[in-house]
Amino acid sequence: MDETGVRPTAEQVLALAPDAASRKAGTKLGTAGPWSDTGGGGAEGAVWGLCAGSGGKPYRTVVDITGPAYTCSCPSRKFPCKHALGLLLLLASDEQAVDGTAPAPGWAEEWLAKRRERAGERGTGSPAEAAPGKPADPEAVLRRAERRAARITAGATELEQRLTDLLRGGLAAAEQSGYGLWEETAARMVDAQAPGLAGRVRELGAIPGSGPGWPVRLLEESALLHLLSTAWLGRDRLPEPLAATVRTRVGLPSAAGSAPVRDHWLVLAQSDSSDGKLITRRIRLYGRDSGRSALVLSFGAAGRSPQLGLPVGLMIEAEILPHPGAGQLRADWGRQFGPPGPIEGPPPGGSTGAAIEAYGSALRADPWLDSVPVTLRQVVPVQRGGGGWQLADADGESALPLASTGLSRSGLWKLAALSGGGPLTVFGEFGHRGFQPLAAWAEDLAGTVPLT
Repeated sequence: MDETGVRPTAEQVLALAPDAASRKAGTKLGTAGPWSDTGGGGAEGAVWGLCAGSGGKPYRTVVDITGPAYTCSCPSRKFPCKHALGLLLLLASDEQAVDGTAPAPGWAEEWLAKRRERAGERGTGSPAEAAPGKPADPEAVLRRAERRAARITAGATELEQRLTDLLRGGLAAAEQSGYGLWEETAARMVDAQAPGLAGRVRELGAIPGSGPGWPVRLLEESALLHLLSTAWLGRDRLPEPLAATVRTRVGLPSAAGSAPVRDHWLVLAQSDSSDGKLITRRIRLYGRDSGRSALVLSFGAAGRSPQLGLPVGLMIEAEILPHPGAGQLRADWGRQFGPPGPIEGPPPGGSTGAAIEAYGSALRADPWLDSVPVTLRQVVPVQRGGGGWQLADADGESALPLASTGLSRSGLWKLAALSGGGPLTVFGEFGHRGFQPLAAWAEDLAGTVPLT
């Protein structure tokens, strides 16, 4: 229990796990058996304990629930480790197993004191002011940026020529060429230091084998790629927000540059994806006071989960630092003010028709946008006649198909069970591939139900 009296639920704890193996191992440690000298809660906003391991010396585990942040003397490289997850699960399931009146032992108090000291130092200045390291030479930075822009321009020009050749030769030839043509083109874009263009070229290579109707999809994706490359070549004539979006889409890194936005942020979803080299964590937020949505990304090397983890289903007063760009939702996590608290209710939402309008409006600002965050009110998950699932308005007037990625997850069955044939509120991402449900609220059930 933190200083506000909020005790995390088991689902909120398991949402912090870096992978399925950690969830399974942490669940095994979520009982009182392996733990001793546990304590926490109250003004500390932390929980600690000793967990028996395979060696003779127990592991020392401390969790600052207000972060959340973790430390453990075990050798695991995962973050949080199974002991931190087990300790939080123990706190969630057994109120008597953690002594809320016990003072923090020296090893726990030492770590907590250092965290309080660092938090105090950050509170005196912005994150940028606190960033360590020698300032970069601005002239050298400018020269490197100009050299990279020139290489991307050369790559975009070459890509335009290759797309022209594709259309002149006919799309039928694309089915015969296999992946070789696209891989070679993607490699040229990597050489041009344009990873965004390279990724879209690779996606083109998969379309001829995607089943009936592939020529239409290939033409659509080729048109979007053509739009992006020509937008880069003419970026000097674009409005700055759209030019910033184009720079991001071709693969140039962006940095938070806008003024901080302080709000009570609802943590609606958290999910991880991996490309084999990098783990990307996506955290969806909604500002209770500003009505603003935000996407916070954090990254971890292969085998190590990203360090930033926020408790799904809770609300945190904090600052976010938005990135530039037209219609861009990405932001960095800034200063936090106080511990998480319970969500008072789901964010305001609308019908499936309103979701379609929201996506259409967002595409005007960013034509390459895959999806937008939306909340659907009074919808029912139902099976479609030709297969698949959809979310239908309770009045039966319209519906949105669920994305294929949503159909393959256990979250679909959790969503259907939560509904039981009745209406509910669902938060997710909607785009041209369909609706991806991420969290849900039922009228007769308190709390947020994560679907990822």
